[in-house]
Amino acid sequence: MLSVLDIFRIGVGPSSSHTVGPMRIAGMFLQVLAKQKRLERVARVHVELQGSLALTGVGHGTVDATILGLAGFAPETTDPDEAARTLAAIRESGRLVLGEVREIAFEQARDIDLAGHIIPQLHPNGMKICAWNEAGERMLERTYYSTGGGFVASAAQLKRKPKDDRINTGVEVPHNFGSAAELLEACNANQQTIADLVLANEDAMRPREETLAGLDAIAQAMDQCIERGLHQRGILPGGLKVQRRAPDLWDKLSANPQSNEREQLFDWLNCFAMAVNEENAAGGRVVTAPTNGAAGIIPAVIRFYCVNAEEGPCRESRRTFLLTAGAIGLLYKQRASISGAEMGCQGEVGVACSMAAGGLAALWGGTPEQVASAAEIGMEHNLGLTCDPVGGLVQVPCIERNAIGAVKAVNAARLALHRFGVESCVSLDQVIETMRQTGLDMSSKYKETSQGGLAVNVIEC
Repeated sequence: MLSVLDIFRIGVGPSSSHTVGPMRIAGMFLQVLAKQKRLERVARVHVELQGSLALTGVGHGTVDATILGLAGFAPETTDPDEAARTLAAIRESGRLVLGEVREIAFEQARDIDLAGHIIPQLHPNGMKICAWNEAGERMLERTYYSTGGGFVASAAQLKRKPKDDRINTGVEVPHNFGSAAELLEACNANQQTIADLVLANEDAMRPREETLAGLDAIAQAMDQCIERGLHQRGILPGGLKVQRRAPDLWDKLSANPQSNEREQLFDWLNCFAMAVNEENAAGGRVVTAPTNGAAGIIPAVIRFYCVNAEEGPCRESRRTFLLTAGAIGLLYKQRASISGAEMGCQGEVGVACSMAAGGLAALWGGTPEQVASAAEIGMEHNLGLTCDPVGGLVQVPCIERNAIGAVKAVNAARLALHRFGVESCVSLDQVIETMRQTGLDMSSKYKETSQGGLAVNVIEC
């Protein structure tokens, strides 16, 4: 089901497509074996990481995530410290317990193949898994694709053409929309905000209290990630020797919170966004919003604006923000892609900026049309943004790019609310389609392969 609770997922860093997705795929493969009652007869498992999963897999934690998925870990519940201990034990012993059920011999160099030369036609993030029994007979072979934001799909699912552009939730919803134009039409026809309309759709999927509890849990996880990132110092892993900067900036801002310096708004947003993405780079717990590589933008804007002067964080404003931003994210997911390997970073930071701009415009009392305008502005000025991580790590330029994206989202919301009845020349649907076409035209060098851009022009040090 496609729901706002699918767009925002709690997981681990550093990448939703390269860490969360492969971990989920490995778990799905084990579930198939268990359902077929074959798991206890497995003697060997081999994984072939294809395309972008191989080309940036080491820096993105794909290999470790795959091993953890085979060991029974799930992104939503993984404790980073426990995961590190498990990986160390597997590498030392050469043994892996599949799904906590079947112990097999396992050697990373032999059993995980980085096949960067294979670029699947269906999606650049391909992952093939095979299982054999003691007699050397192949028991099961499956190929899956990590399509961005923690979403995964089989070949059959990617080949299946939808009957129309409408978001398929798998259940009947009162306001089924497949475009921004249809979303705005439904809002106007029912005299509802985007948040209220989306919440009514969510009611068809689960009891409202469960939806609200899910939104609150997402907001809390975002805030917890910021808090941890504000107080963790040192060098980020991976070899680039990138120093965490959020704690020092936090100390400076906390020492003078009432400063009248206008530009300090940028500092607060920069601080919160970098705190999240430094945690993500370190493999910490983050919320895909809508991806891990762009996970800092929405939490930063929520942290600064969804507050009450007397009581602190405002639960209702956070819900409104997430429901509105989630609706925008669903449009990008359905009509284009949120995968850096398909769209470049415009599909990650660009989409997150667009979502945050729309959420903030709603929070400021904007009409549905102004919300859509804010989202359009947020994406329009991220079109063509490349994904070129230095060393294949989600650090340079990713961390600062989230800080810039948060500031840009706020400006987009302000521009939209200052439009005063003047219709935008560019619609949200048009900018989403433009992003899709731009992503298809973009060279693969600039789409999460580390084969172009900053990744080849910056000396790793």
